[in-house]
Amino acid sequence: MNRVLITGGAGYIGTILTELLLHSGYKVTILDNLIYKQLSLLHLISHADLNFVMGDVRDEKLLESLVKENDIIIPLAAIVGMPACDSNKQQAIDVNLNQIKSICKFVGKHHKIILPNTNSQYGSSPDIITENSPFKPLSLYAETKCDAERCLLESSNGVALRLATVFGVSPRMRMDLLVNDFVYKSIVDGYLVLFESHFIRNYVHVRDVAATFLFMIENYDRCNGQAFNVGLSSANLTKLQLAEEIKKYVPDLVIVRNEFKKDLDQRNYRVSNEKIESLGWSSKFSLDFGIVELIKGYKVINKFKNKDFTNL
Repeated sequence: MNRVLITGGAGYIGTILTELLLHSGYKVTILDNLIYKQLSLLHLISHADLNFVMGDVRDEKLLESLVKENDIIIPLAAIVGMPACDSNKQQAIDVNLNQIKSICKFVGKHHKIILPNTNSQYGSSPDIITENSPFKPLSLYAETKCDAERCLLESSNGVALRLATVFGVSPRMRMDLLVNDFVYKSIVDGYLVLFESHFIRNYVHVRDVAATFLFMIENYDRCNGQAFNVGLSSANLTKLQLAEEIKKYVPDLVIVRNEFKKDLDQRNYRVSNEKIESLGWSSKFSLDFGIVELIKGYKVINKFKNKDFTNL
């Protein structure tokens, strides 16, 4: 069983994951509509075990045929984040939720499904978040991802990865993720304005996320039917702490705390990754590594418009 279907495989996580799987001996089929006109897979296109299909996950006949041709399904295709989902709510529901319902309908007992979810579903909590913590979605995006996970786990065939806020450089770059955004503003503007600077989030490097999918493929039998938080345990940080970490590498950075306004994103939680770590998984890329990597990466892409590297 080494044939993998990745929907949305030309995206921020998908391009890193595709390269890792190809190098690990898997045959990979990508289904992507290239909605952002990305060229992120061109460096892999000559690989004999890569098959690219231009298409949309809302095309049920196409999705069904590809699911049946592959053994492992990783549905990365998603409308990600509150603003993008709110701009087209039906599209968000169709891609984030109905895609998963369709996949659950098409798979057989031999399939392995590994679903990316988000820590966004936890909303805001003073407690340390574990996989048993209740869902408290604060946006349509989080709601669709919660419902998709329920659908998958109720089907008794799948693993859900509740990802921390992802950071780092990818061929399909995204600058609208919090760490990536803070580093960009730090080196371009020279200052950060923090709303509700005490709010805490967990973070994880995009390459650690890709490695987690491979880990789950290789450990599927003991993880099937479960959900796992996936984050860098040393990076449960307030926004102020994150800014101060960046300042180590951008010494002239000015950090301003604005206590008179609320952040549109009200997520605030400290996450435990103990469950997945107990299986032998560990993160390999530190926050410091990611900050340095981003600073170098922005030297390459600074000529381009910020808008070219978001999901909006």
